[in-house]
Amino acid sequence: MDLSPRSLKFGIAQAVPRTEDPRLLRGGGRYTDDVTVPGALHAVFVRSAVAHGILRKVDVAAAARMPGVRMVMTGSDLAAAGLGTLPCAVTLTNRDGTPMVVPPFPPLALERVRWAGQPVAMVVAETLNEAKDAAEQVVLDIEPLPAVVELEAAIRPNAPQLFAELPNNRAFEWCWGPLDEVARAIASAHHVTRLRVHNNRVVVAPLEPRGAIASFEDGRYVLRTGCQGVMGLRNQLATVLKCRPEEIRVLAGDVGGSFGMKASTFPEHAPLLFAAKILGRPVKWINDRTESFLSDYHGRSSILEGELALDRDGRFLALRVRGLGELGAFVTAYGPAIPTLVLQKNLCSLYRIPLLALEITGVVTNTTPLTAYRGAGRPEAVYLTERLIEQAARELGRDAVELRRRNLVPKTALPYRAASGLTYDSGDFEAVLDAALAQADWAGFEARRAESEARGRLRGRGLCAYLEVTAPPGKEHGGIRFTEDGRVLLLSGTLDYGQGHRTAFAQVLHEKLGVPFERIELIQGDSDQLLWGGGTGGSRSLMVASKATLAAADQVIAKGRALAAELMEAAEADVIFEAGSFHIAGTDRTIELLTLARMARERGQPLDTDLVSEDPPSAFPNGCHVAEVEIDPETGVVELVRYTAVDDFGTIVNPLLVEGQVHGGIAQGVGQALFERVVHDSSGQLLTASFMDYALPRAADLPPFTLAFHSVPATTNPLGVKGCGEAGITAAPAAVVNAVLDALSPLGVASLEMPLTPERVWRAIAAAKGKGRGDAVGGER
Repeated sequence: MDLSPRSLKFGIAQAVPRTEDPRLLRGGGRYTDDVTVPGALHAVFVRSAVAHGILRKVDVAAAARMPGVRMVMTGSDLAAAGLGTLPCAVTLTNRDGTPMVVPPFPPLALERVRWAGQPVAMVVAETLNEAKDAAEQVVLDIEPLPAVVELEAAIRPNAPQLFAELPNNRAFEWCWGPLDEVARAIASAHHVTRLRVHNNRVVVAPLEPRGAIASFEDGRYVLRTGCQGVMGLRNQLATVLKCRPEEIRVLAGDVGGSFGMKASTFPEHAPLLFAAKILGRPVKWINDRTESFLSDYHGRSSILEGELALDRDGRFLALRVRGLGELGAFVTAYGPAIPTLVLQKNLCSLYRIPLLALEITGVVTNTTPLTAYRGAGRPEAVYLTERLIEQAARELGRDAVELRRRNLVPKTALPYRAASGLTYDSGDFEAVLDAALAQADWAGFEARRAESEARGRLRGRGLCAYLEVTAPPGKEHGGIRFTEDGRVLLLSGTLDYGQGHRTAFAQVLHEKLGVPFERIELIQGDSDQLLWGGGTGGSRSLMVASKATLAAADQVIAKGRALAAELMEAAEADVIFEAGSFHIAGTDRTIELLTLARMARERGQPLDTDLVSEDPPSAFPNGCHVAEVEIDPETGVVELVRYTAVDDFGTIVNPLLVEGQVHGGIAQGVGQALFERVVHDSSGQLLTASFMDYALPRAADLPPFTLAFHSVPATTNPLGVKGCGEAGITAAPAAVVNAVLDALSPLGVASLEMPLTPERVWRAIAAAKGKGRGDAVGGER
């Protein structure tokens, strides 16, 4: 394809508004709770109020007698019916060669409860209020046990044990890389910078709470729910329901956000489906917001200790990372991958780091389980590396920008095999760095600092240069179908839950086939219509869907060329396809694709095509973000006053959508850096269980963003795209925290842990000035 700048109004590189927005803005969205299935019953889950305890008895007798109740289900019922436990999709090997042990994760608690919010029973009734009333009559006899909620406390010898099969609450002891060689490099290095960072646990908080409608139709389970991919969810559910994947149909309508969390099957899914089968009626369940705080899988939560070795010239020699990754009460489908495999791939970022080694322990605690949250290991890796570089620069008396520049992978070295084992195919990292410095007016900062100081404020600037790795390759469905009324249906196994796939994918197909943009419709969210589906996650969608779509389009063109040659009585080699039409070379004889598609269907030779394409290799989005903050030293309040981002996303199909993705990612990264933190008390009770106690960033907390792109197309997929969905959240925490530490550095404050709340910042300032009391710097207050 010719990817030069377009004149096509709806082609590649055009800022086409999302086609679904008018419908959504008029209230025409169809989310899970908007779906009404005739005869549906309503479900309410009874959850443990105890974070750790022995489940002596679940007394459902009174609840079963309540008006309208049709079923009360417990974990014993599911076990007696032979249902399985929730799967883990990740296999890790411990450093001693033994496989990681995954304890059973039952849909409804059996014998023991392990977090406050774990589902123990399900009540199904004719109305929601009847189900709620009956749920209050379920009596849980739980013998409380000591709980452990902190990472480091969980691995102490005397800590409460969650599982007999996980001594000291250690789910795995994983290592990667040449440990001995890295140890020698660190021991002999001119300088070693050491830093410990804590990635705070966060609530995902999508706009739409989780929910589902389960039914049993024509001998098959049917689940209507918001998710990130219907095929992946179908396959996970099959392991729990002990059936073939083909016996399950998953349907997803509009999805109000997910950010990784809804990619997994959850405990509620199997009881809902099993109840629908037994009762012969659909069963509907919608989480309320407090339940979401308790039961939606959380994100982040790790403690990492990094050691960066440098030579006399400031060149990086080795990076060693040791740490703890929290899993929560159970091992979820993707939880183990985040602090291990994903972290390993992203730590080197865009720097020449010859040696890399990791030693990571996975830890279970009496808290809500953890899973992927936007970035899923990428922000954690980049945050540690960028904080290490900033600290190394301070310790060595070097300029932090120039230290980065000295260690960037040069353009001339590409393709470059990093110590992570990955090969970077494209990029111009120094040019991106220089562009960000120029866009942010780096040189003019001192004047802005002076102006802030004149108003009694502390001002700081922070930089984050990053490279991240998109999701690993797999397979994806590409399908194109032509309807009788002239529409072109594009099928994809990805799933749009806010990204704008309907628009971007249509732009790709419009440019390839020349069919009118407004006639292209995206078909997704129905496992029965797909041959395969990798879902959406890891910034993979446009890479894999465009490759599959272009491959399907090539088959359409090949079928069309053969038929056009037959109809126009010409040699197939003389038929040329361009601008949406087939024509005979050297003549004015032509036929439009949509006309040919109609004729092909009438002849019983449809041009429709379905195929499964092998995904392209991972791509490497990269960029440089610069943040500036002002701090009120009297209150500790941090204000983000400037934010600049220059990113390389390869070919940009739709700049408008890309900017939106970057905006959202930055906002979430700022949230983790300044506001968000899940807090439990010592007994495991969630103290931040509502938006009254859990702070999300608001519009007023964010300045206008200055965005620019320095695109170097990837060489590993047909469009040259790299993925953009997680860049903002990958870079923002490091940029913001580095800015705050820069503002506080004249006071001698060298380190703070996220979130940098006013109290934490104020205590750090007070301690640095010799005021205040106690553990001011970074205290968990």
